[in-house]
Amino acid sequence: MDESNMETPATGPQEPEEPKTPEKSEIEELNNKYLRLYAEFDNYRRRVNRDKEEQAKYGNESLVYELLPIMDSLELALKHASEELQTGLVQGVEMTLKELQRTLEKFGVSKIEAARKEFDPAIHHAMAQVEREDLEEKMVAEELRAGYLYRDKVLRPSLVAVSVKPQKKAEGQPSEEAAETAEDIENQY
Repeated sequence: MDESNMETPATGPQEPEEPKTPEKSEIEELNNKYLRLYAEFDNYRRRVNRDKEEQAKYGNESLVYELLPIMDSLELALKHASEELQTGLVQGVEMTLKELQRTLEKFGVSKIEAARKEFDPAIHHAMAQVEREDLEEKMVAEELRAGYLYRDKVLRPSLVAVSVKPQKKAEGQPSEEAAETAEDIENQY
């Protein structure tokens, strides 16, 4: 008889092999990996949403910043206009400036009020110290260039002169602070 056709005697009913069950520590490890991955993805999703909101909120910031020198120029033109304020050119510049200001206000730009306010380094940039008896110390004595906020963020700080109390000095001699301030201003440019 051919051995290949021979049946092998059954040793009993064949039991299916049990699938290997992962140990409890492996299950916990996989679960922890899953939880970390889920947390990382959730953080990523929140960060992307926050970035989108910020982009929508501050997307025009660079454009607005580039428009500020135009406002400065228009304000300067009006400041140096002739005494005759009724000329058509002066009125045209004035109307253009007001329209530009209104448009920028619609997009969240507001001017920083600096004159006679307490000096705040977060929104003011001190350019000089001025001795003033009529103001308290560390008050903005003069605004040299306007500053602007874009929504809740400083777009450009105000350039200001800060008041200090006058010190008694010998006649004809400038105070050391005044001399230092003049040198500091010259060195900045």
